[in-house]
Parts: sequence; structure tokens; C-alpha cells
Amino acid sequence: MKEKTDNVTTEVKMPLADKKITVGIAGGIAAYKAADFVSFLHQQGAEVQVIMTAGAQEFVSPLLLHALSGQVVITDMFANDASLHIPHISGVDGADLFIIAPATANMMAKAAHGIADDVLSAAILAATCPILFVPAMNMHMYENIATQENMAILRQRGYHVLEAAEGRMACGTVGKGRFPESSILREAVSAILFPRQDLAGKKVLITAGPTREHIDPVRYISNHSSGKMGYALAAAARSRGAEVTLVSGPVTLPAPQGVAVVPVITAEEMYQAVLSRYEEMDIVIGAAAVADYRAQSMAEQKIKKQDAAKNSLQLNLVANPDILQTLGEAKTRQYLVGFAAETENLLANARRKLVDKKADMIVANDVSQPGIGFYSDANAVTLVTQTEEIGLPAMEKQVLAEKIWDAILAKLDK
Repeated sequence: MKEKTDNVTTEVKMPLADKKITVGIAGGIAAYKAADFVSFLHQQGAEVQVIMTAGAQEFVSPLLLHALSGQVVITDMFANDASLHIPHISGVDGADLFIIAPATANMMAKAAHGIADDVLSAAILAATCPILFVPAMNMHMYENIATQENMAILRQRGYHVLEAAEGRMACGTVGKGRFPESSILREAVSAILFPRQDLAGKKVLITAGPTREHIDPVRYISNHSSGKMGYALAAAARSRGAEVTLVSGPVTLPAPQGVAVVPVITAEEMYQAVLSRYEEMDIVIGAAAVADYRAQSMAEQKIKKQDAAKNSLQLNLVANPDILQTLGEAKTRQYLVGFAAETENLLANARRKLVDKKADMIVANDVSQPGIGFYSDANAVTLVTQTEEIGLPAMEKQVLAEKIWDAILAKLDK
């Protein structure tokens, strides 16, 4: 774009110049809002490629999107157009960002389960760039457990999934499911295309998940930790430029992209993995739920019921090494963060842990509260330091991870 001032013509660089953005429009009534966003992206200097499903074309004309984007719109897996060689591949080839807006319940279900039966779902599988899903649908469809689980799967795989907005929808219902406001969508795009690198040059170690302490070859002592919070913290740190090591107990989560994962089973294995790497780290976060005790000895064979006198079994337990306390005592320059999962006296127990373990921050959460904590995709915590307590309300763990990192960096900058 050129701007003329006082007879002098200067080149004005647009915010999204040199960015290629693919916009996939699925068959929801919010497709008309996607048209406005395509226009915005094009005006900001981006090269915009639009892909539309057959359902989307019932709401918005491809001709309109062609005019708004300046590009031929991809509508068919088998388009007979020389400029679109293998449409679902060429549509995302070289893209810096792929936005699915609106992302219907059907399209997110396809993406979560690897179905590629139309040009848009096939393009999602073929894309190697970041993908942003922008959900919009009826509130009951949005709240359905299948949709919620599919969104959780997508987030766990490293995709970006916005929260739907609340308000009145085309079907007449009022609730959560509306297409997000344009300002929210623009902020999300900016954060993905121009990520913060405020952890660049930092070496970060995070522990996540439970540990398992063997009783016999088939039984163990463990806890309800899913590892979701630790994995979200690792993914957030990596996206902000850190070199991240994730020491993980047994979980079912996919490894965050670009993160070095060290798998462990027992507390002793986690202790050794962390201690051997501690000296080189700048920041360490102990998000794992480490078992406090283990069986004094593991039975070589499965313990049979008849071997237990009067249908009872006594286990001799011994204490596991206290990883956080060991790190606190050995700390030189590291910033040390611990977690406190409590069911009572949350702040008092967290502050006691902060002092006893010589940590710099404790992330405290009440796991007795419904809808947050173990297994949940959301959490509410209080960040406890020597000088303050920062309460963070219930939110998605991916969002919470960013808030925790913001708080850590604010302390490091002082």
C-alpha cells in the first residue's frame, strides 16, 4: 500500500503483509460473519485463501468470498481448475495460519477423529501450520458432552480453539455458542502469528501427571492427576520461546510440539530425572502429583486374596523423596514453583508449603470443588508468593497456563 503525503509517496507496510492465511468456512449460519473477517484480513495485507464446504455455500456465495479475498475460492475436492492442483493440499500449502470459522460441531468432530470426507476436513489433515477453530453453533450442541470432548481433543493436540461467545442466537435461544466478537478473533490471530517470545533463552523444566508406586506386578498406588495442567504449562512455555523439558508420569496426553518429554513411572524415577537436570535450568515448575509414599518392598508375584489373613492386607509404606523440598534446598539461581492440591485450608496450607519447601511461588487449587482440578479441562487457582496472593478464577487450563507464566515473568522482571 502506498500513501502520499506532501507530494512524497511512501510505502506503508500492512500489518499482515507477507502472511498467507487460509480461512475454512463450515456450514453454519455464522458463515456470513466469516465473510466480514475475510475482508478484514485481506485489507490488512494478508494473502487469503478461502475453502468452503457445501453447507457453507448454502449461507454465503463463493462469488462473494472471491471478491472479498481476491482469490479463487476452493469448494470441491475434485475441482477442475489448473490453478488449484489438488485443492485440499494447495489450499493450505505455505499457509502461516489456518482459521476454521465458523467451526461447526460436525467439522470439529471430523477434525478430532481424523475424518476427511470433504475438501475442508481433508485440508485440516493436510495442514502443517497452526490451526485456529472458531466454534459457533446452537447452545445445546455446544454444551453437548461430545462437542466438549472433541474440543478438548483438539486442544490436547496443540490446536487453538476459541471459546464461543454468549448471547442470543439465530435459533432464538440465549446462551453460549455465538460466533466470537471480531476483536476477540483478531487478538487470537495476532497472538498466533506474532507470538510473545518473553521466555526466549530460558531453560524450563516442568513435572506433570501422577506417579505410580508398585505393590506387586499388577497393582500400584497412584492418584487422579491427568497431567493436563503441566502439559498446558509446557506448551505455553515452548510457544513463548523457552527450551522446555517435561518430566511426565504416566498420562494419555500427546506430547506438546517442540517439548523434550522424559517419561517416568515412579516418584524415585521422577526425582532422579529432575535432579540430574536441575543445575542447568532457569525455571522449574513442579506440577506433578507425586506420591508421598511407596510400598517398602514390591511383591515379586501378584498378591493373592487368600494370602491376606481374614480378608485384610497390610502394606508397609515408606516416604518417597520430597522433590520440591530437595529443589528448594539446592536452589541457586532457579525460580522454583510448586503446586498445592488441597481439599481444605487452601491458602494456609499453600503458604506453609511455600515456606517449608523454600519455593518462590505456590499454585494452589481446591480439588474438592466441582468442575475444576483433576481430569477437568478447567481450573481455578491462587498464586501464593512471599508478598501476595493472586486469585485466578475458573478458566481453560491452556488460558490459565499463560496467566501463570505472566505472573512468573512479572516476578522475574522485578
